[in-house]
Amino acid sequence: MKTLGIHNLSKSQVSRMAADLDEHVAQFRHRPLGVSRPFTFVAADALTMKVREGGRVINAVVLVATGVNADGRREVLGLRVATSETGAAWNSFFADLVARGLGGVRLVTSDAHAGLVEAIAANLPGAVWQRCRTHYAANLMSVTPKTMWPAVKAMLHSVYDQPDAAAVNAQFDRLLDYVNGKLPDAHEHLDTPRADILAFTGFPEGLWQQIWSNNPNERLNRAIRRRTDSVGIFPNRGAIIRLVGAVLTEITDEWAEGRRYLGLEILAKSRLTLVDNTGTEKVNTDSTLELTA
Repeated sequence: MKTLGIHNLSKSQVSRMAADLDEHVAQFRHRPLGVSRPFTFVAADALTMKVREGGRVINAVVLVATGVNADGRREVLGLRVATSETGAAWNSFFADLVARGLGGVRLVTSDAHAGLVEAIAANLPGAVWQRCRTHYAANLMSVTPKTMWPAVKAMLHSVYDQPDAAAVNAQFDRLLDYVNGKLPDAHEHLDTPRADILAFTGFPEGLWQQIWSNNPNERLNRAIRRRTDSVGIFPNRGAIIRLVGAVLTEITDEWAEGRRYLGLEILAKSRLTLVDNTGTEKVNTDSTLELTA
């Protein structure tokens, strides 16, 4: 209000303003999602906030999910504050999204938090999980000797530089051969989650950069932090929802008026075709039937 030249506000005025904002945020958080379906691609992440509860300061987590709607634009799908990032919290969060109409999801990108991955599988059984490449690189670095990390990192990055699915898989094989024997921990770390790391190859090459990492959501988190860092410690969870919800509402409005995140042609192609490990496209009959219906 100070930026508008208003310096003197009574407690009752502040309360009325907060109530109006709470109503606006609640409408945004609980709006039906079915009107924008299908949401072909979804991303989920969490960030930590400090809040006062029971006379002490604790950490609470803010769960956020975004999606790409049928118009090729991003939307913030949901926001929830939880005590900690648990499987139960994520399951409840995704169950609410589905109840509000979330559907048509083909791929969900996130880090490898076990509870989050289980919640995705339980609530979106038709979706593929893509393990965020940025988070995965940090995980792989933790099991790789420092002296070997530059070489392993370079080869891992080269996997993502390939032009098609067949080349991606071939380069991944070369990476496995390179670490086999000399770096057994790294080899196991790469080999076991291979399908999750390379899930993006099941979709057209033109949108790989948009779906193989959570970097877009990390940028969203930074936008949230710019508004919440000045608060420091929130007085209660309702205050977190009020401020973060207002920020996310504003950003979603900007996305709705800005450029499309994905072109309609490639978005339609991603729903109607799948790509196998040889790089060969085949018709996705389930999607064809769904779009026809």
